[in-house]
Amino acid sequence: MDHLLWVERYRPQTVEECILPDRLKTTFQEYVNQKEIPNLLLTGGAGVGKTTIAKAMCNEIGCDYMILNGSDENGVDTIRVKIKNYASSMSFTGGRKVIILDEADYLTPNAQAILRNAIEEFAVNCSFIFTCNFKSRIIEPLHSRCAVIDFRLVNGEKAKMASAFFKRITHILDTEKVEYDEKVIAELIKKHFPDFRRAINELQRYSQLGKIDVGILSQIGDISISQIVKHLKEKDFTSVRKWAATTDIDSTTFFRKLYDALYDIAKPQSIPQAVIIIADYQYKQAFVADQEINLVACLTELMANVEFK
Repeated sequence: MDHLLWVERYRPQTVEECILPDRLKTTFQEYVNQKEIPNLLLTGGAGVGKTTIAKAMCNEIGCDYMILNGSDENGVDTIRVKIKNYASSMSFTGGRKVIILDEADYLTPNAQAILRNAIEEFAVNCSFIFTCNFKSRIIEPLHSRCAVIDFRLVNGEKAKMASAFFKRITHILDTEKVEYDEKVIAELIKKHFPDFRRAINELQRYSQLGKIDVGILSQIGDISISQIVKHLKEKDFTSVRKWAATTDIDSTTFFRKLYDALYDIAKPQSIPQAVIIIADYQYKQAFVADQEINLVACLTELMANVEFK
């Protein structure tokens, strides 16, 4: 079946096709070469390829696998019934089976505790791959039973990954016969990097206009924090709350951009306090039920305690 969504139609099927730093790709390729996938905890931001690499390894090896989404099926019953029934049966191909638990950071603590025993009980027959955005929400006993692989980019890898993704995007557009301006594609990548999934979804949406050119730059433009800084300087809480409710930006991206801009927007004596506040609310976002409220709380504390230029 030909998928309607580009993210599925062009999802990499092998480790080599995945856009990842060489250090990570080498590790995953070694698992494939050995035809043995250990228990893994893959952690990193949204859209960086955690689920894609898990599927690619299973496809290359040819092993049976099942995917469960922790945000949808996160209770004890799911673990006891679905996982145990699948893990306890033999593979059709005769090899090991794999269970991919996507968004495992949304599993309840009780469900995670049951998994701790399931990993050991079915160790001979089944491997587990957990993917999560926030590894701090995964209980320590699961950490200790898995090889933890962090997808954060380091030491100049960002530029290389962005370049590789630019080539992948232009290939998709050429295949789909969509006209495009390379500068506009670069802006789109810059806005959403490193969330490749979001970038491809946005790309497909813009392609419905017939071509991707400078006419949509106003929609793609990079996220600016100048407006929210203006509201903070003016101590305009109403505008701060309205901005938080309507802005198209995830909290992780915002906290990083605000941190990077501190020397330009805050007075030197206020920067250390601002860093502490940002770090505190960035940590809290892994646990809160409503991220908008957490973001407004952070902005309110910055507004009260930081002197802006």
